[in-house]
Amino acid sequence: MDKLVKPAILVVDMLNDFVTGAIGCDRAKEIVPATAKLLDAAREHDVPVIFCNDCHLPGIDRELIIWGDHAIKGTPGADVIPELPISEKDFVVPKRRYSGFFQTDLDILLKELGVKTVVMTGLHTHMCVRHTSADAFCLGYDVVVAKEATTSFTEEDYQYGLSYLKTCYGADAYTNDELIAMF
Repeated sequence: MDKLVKPAILVVDMLNDFVTGAIGCDRAKEIVPATAKLLDAAREHDVPVIFCNDCHLPGIDRELIIWGDHAIKGTPGADVIPELPISEKDFVVPKRRYSGFFQTDLDILLKELGVKTVVMTGLHTHMCVRHTSADAFCLGYDVVVAKEATTSFTEEDYQYGLSYLKTCYGADAYTNDELIAMF
């Protein structure tokens, strides 16, 4: 791919509870510097950055049955980690399910921004990144993955997620340098 067609960066669940909190993932800490670098480059190239954040209602949301309380609306656990500050040009889309698209305004936001390609970053390639990618593909977006800015609980889950995204959605994975060259 020479250039990404009208890209946007989707940052999935880089929240306190996912990185260091209730369902913290040590591997998530490893992708923070690469994610920050990619977000800075995207902003410099006027590529929209959209945070797709779990934001659960206590005692109601179905995911809490499986994962316990995490990213509860209004708590520090639902905040984006301080190492990835949200800029005034960025967008935030709260979500109550794995997919950033499910009953949110993400699709209309992307359409209004003229986006054709979503660059997936964040957590977890085999869960929330996967489900967001599935909906993106079904809605007609091209999907690519930032290799250095995504991960999962285990290397096996991460590789499985990447393979699934490639097989089912044609999602190629690129390094930061490759992505930035395509902005």
